[in-house]
Amino acid sequence: MTLTLTRRRILTFALAAVGGALFLALRLPLPLLLGPMLACLIAALAGAPLAGAGGFGIFMRTFLGVAVGASITPQVLGELPEIAASLVLVPVFIGAIALVGYPLFRRVFGFDHPTAWYAAMPGGLQDMLVFGEEAGGDVRALSLIHATRVLVIVTVAPLIMQSFWGVDLSQPPGAPIRGTDPIEIGLMVAAGLVGWKLAERLGLFGASILGPMVLAAGLSLSGLIQHRPPAEIIQAAQFFIGVAVGVKYVGITGRELRIDVTAGLVYAMFLALISLAFIELITHLGLAPTLDAFLAYLPGGQAEMVVIAIIAGADLAYVVSHHLLRMIIVITLSPLVSKLVERRR
Repeated sequence: MTLTLTRRRILTFALAAVGGALFLALRLPLPLLLGPMLACLIAALAGAPLAGAGGFGIFMRTFLGVAVGASITPQVLGELPEIAASLVLVPVFIGAIALVGYPLFRRVFGFDHPTAWYAAMPGGLQDMLVFGEEAGGDVRALSLIHATRVLVIVTVAPLIMQSFWGVDLSQPPGAPIRGTDPIEIGLMVAAGLVGWKLAERLGLFGASILGPMVLAAGLSLSGLIQHRPPAEIIQAAQFFIGVAVGVKYVGITGRELRIDVTAGLVYAMFLALISLAFIELITHLGLAPTLDAFLAYLPGGQAEMVVIAIIAGADLAYVVSHHLLRMIIVITLSPLVSKLVERRR
């Protein structure tokens, strides 16, 4: 069994590397994220026996949390009150998504109540799977719907950013590793690993990002680290995140492709329209630059949106605070509201 899993991972990483190399050669945006992701997606749909990176892949995500935490300085904290007006709109944003998403999954695609409810919630994939399973929902359908949501957003967002704002997404996501103090790198690795495990033990959502972010923020505010993780580490994290999204489609059946993935695609289109309305509102009110609002109000995966924000040079504090608040609200209130909706039915 171990040997079989090892061979599947070797095949997966080889295909992902080919995808990344092809994107690099064609000068496509986010080559080390989108290349592996789409290569694994195509291979999975073709029936290839792929496998994710397991715990090591999760560990690589911790560097995104470290990158966000390292960006939190006293100056950034001083700007937080200016973000408050934009954050107030996040609960309204979630409500609009629920009002559109739940009827779509329940009435149009015929899913049962728990599956429709947790498919409509724009929260973290793992959290929605746990809640959905506990409520008696279809875990496989939830996995494919949320994976499709993330896939569509992460694929389309860079193209929009290049077309409308001319953002260069091929630039390195930081300084090279040779220019970073080894002691500082060691502190980043420790913050990532310790923060992840502590947050996981406490049962926090998004433990692999939230825990490292908090520890790294403390190190940044104390002056112990003064840089984000080197470019090479962020690029490696992109690679493993791309693989993780692509392998979600392993073992997919024709029925799942026809119903679950189609539902995810239609849902993603409605999400895009809702997000566009809020982005326009925030820009019109002068609450944030358009690019920052765009990245903050796209309900993609937390890790994926952090990667894009880092490479695009967006305001990380603004973008991440909105995604964190969205996750907190969804995870805290969605089980309660789900029960209230079911009682009314």
